[in-house]
Amino acid sequence: MNLSGIIGYPVTPFSQDNKQVDLDKLGDVIDVLLEARVDAIAALGSAGEAAYLSEAEWKQVAEYTVQHVSGRIPVIIGIAELTTGQAVRYAQHAHQIGADMIMLSPFSYYRLSEAEIFQHYETVASASPLPIMIYNNPATCGVDMAPEFMLEMIERIPSASMIKESTGDIQRMHKIYTLSDGQVPFFNGCNHMALEALNAGAGGWCTAAPCLIGDKPKRLYDAIKQGDNGKARKLFYQQYEFLEFIVSSGLAAAVKSGLALQGNDVGSPRKPLLPLNERAQQRLQGMLEMLA
Repeated sequence: MNLSGIIGYPVTPFSQDNKQVDLDKLGDVIDVLLEARVDAIAALGSAGEAAYLSEAEWKQVAEYTVQHVSGRIPVIIGIAELTTGQAVRYAQHAHQIGADMIMLSPFSYYRLSEAEIFQHYETVASASPLPIMIYNNPATCGVDMAPEFMLEMIERIPSASMIKESTGDIQRMHKIYTLSDGQVPFFNGCNHMALEALNAGAGGWCTAAPCLIGDKPKRLYDAIKQGDNGKARKLFYQQYEFLEFIVSSGLAAAVKSGLALQGNDVGSPRKPLLPLNERAQQRLQGMLEMLA
């Protein structure tokens, strides 16, 4: 499938006692992303606290997201599981509920070899017909994949078709572009690198920022595609401090605090994660007021 632009990441709202997913409020968050003109929605990523959900909750969120979006834009389902068997079950479920793509990341307690990672991707690909976005996020998942290896998987696994690169190393994006002759789509997963990455040929930007700052990320993407580098630079630096803040403060905590400040309380992150402290909330409020 062809995919480009802004991929928006919803947080997962919880009840006030933190024990249940609040699907009605998830719908509100998805609506915020749609109003921000995102080009696709990726549920159950880092911002969505997927690692802290039970299997039943994970399936609830996946199903509800597909149903609520209702074909208006593509829906990507994030999968980062310790075992290949669980990743297979989730990939099959994503297909059954009508998702458009899976974003698959290896997740490991033990150090994985390239042969083990390849087997993981190949097994999941064999179990589900959905296109796969290879997701490299070593800071969260504990596995770092070289550009050459990810491109090899795309060459050898038919349904693996694109890459999300989240190391924060722009040279890796240059290498993906160069080694593939610009033929393999790759997406930026580091908020503070959006301007560099899009100018380096990234097909889009994966971000939870539109949950709080509307279509400003989309306007930045559009400016770059239109060749208006001055406008793009101005838009990026307007957002830069905010983008750095939400990453360094923890995406789920920062976005949930920001939504509450905007009158859309979606609960706290799930423990052991903590909400932002008062000082951080005040700083976030100031940034949101400047970006309003």
